[in-house]
Amino acid sequence: MNYILFDGASRKALLPFTYTRPVADIRIGVLTIREKWEKYLGYTTSTVTEEYLSEKFPMVELEDNIMINASYLPSKNLVKIVKSLAPNQAVFDKDEPIAFYVKKGEEVDFDTYDIITLDQDVLTVKNTWDIFSKNDEAIRQDFELLTQGRESQPIPDSNKVIAPDNVFIEEGATLEFTILNASNGPIYIGKDAEIMEGSIIRGPFALCDHATIKMGAKIYGGTTVGPYSKVGGEVNNSVLFGYSNKGHDGFIGNTVLGEWCNLGADTNTSNLKNNYAPVRLWSYETEGFAKTGLQFCGLMMGDHSKCGINTMFNTGTVVGVNANIFGGGFPRNFIPSYSWGGSGGFTTFLTKKAFEVAKVVMSRRKEEFTEQDKAILEHVFEETKNWRKSD
Repeated sequence: MNYILFDGASRKALLPFTYTRPVADIRIGVLTIREKWEKYLGYTTSTVTEEYLSEKFPMVELEDNIMINASYLPSKNLVKIVKSLAPNQAVFDKDEPIAFYVKKGEEVDFDTYDIITLDQDVLTVKNTWDIFSKNDEAIRQDFELLTQGRESQPIPDSNKVIAPDNVFIEEGATLEFTILNASNGPIYIGKDAEIMEGSIIRGPFALCDHATIKMGAKIYGGTTVGPYSKVGGEVNNSVLFGYSNKGHDGFIGNTVLGEWCNLGADTNTSNLKNNYAPVRLWSYETEGFAKTGLQFCGLMMGDHSKCGINTMFNTGTVVGVNANIFGGGFPRNFIPSYSWGGSGGFTTFLTKKAFEVAKVVMSRRKEEFTEQDKAILEHVFEETKNWRKSD
């Protein structure tokens, strides 16, 4: 069977992260949504996404296909239903399709389908804040998926560990003189990852392959540090997709950073309003501020965005793609893509300069800034120009 992950109705609600990737490639828990589905299904997947992303994330269509809504995270029961779908069958969550069987070139008409209604709870990612607010449970699920029937590498004796059976260390990982408290949730340490001396970590926590926790870091539960990322200071219930750095002191909480982001030393995010009111967050769908229903919500930062030292972000700030923020004071709580500046105002960060930075940053991690990457980011520049007053 050929499995294809599609973006679904939630793609716009997941901007700015879906400007540069399909919904399937959002990281929540230890793995991306795609990696979870592939692990459960035992097959690779392809993607139906926006046209400008499709060269980098192509669709592979065969004679028989099952389409899967990438906003829905897999579970054993859901995967069983999906795998058992026959022609002209679909599984729905109320009015939203989760998965359906389709023949190559066939027109889909759900009125002719046999509809299976989902009668179980599954994790979904339909808003940006779901990524951190559901990360605790996603780590627990991925931990079980990745470690079942496997044996952890031994925990070095210099570490102080509470609930060691809840700690799993992959091959090549290094950690000495740390405190790991897995009594409230599992701690996963990926291949060739490093936790430096003096770090204090509470589970649930995921440190992905080749990532680093700097000396003396304080990490609270519900946090994921994606591949090749570096984290120091204080972090609470936050997700870094990968290749991003918060390498120094400063606090981030209830925050999501895309890829290739960098927070300058002593950057701080507010995740609670002074009046304790629920947080509103910029919505690309309505072009206004949407109710999250959350009391705690920090920073949402798209790929390739950066901020200088001592940057202060207001509660519920949304930063687009390739923004560069610096200077004193609080910048506004919606910063469009390709913005350059801070609380004193913004100008446009031109693509030529932005791409020069991207090439240098990516080459340091031995990754290439490709023509596909350039084309995607040029599209984002054009698509987001209406929000940049200086354009």
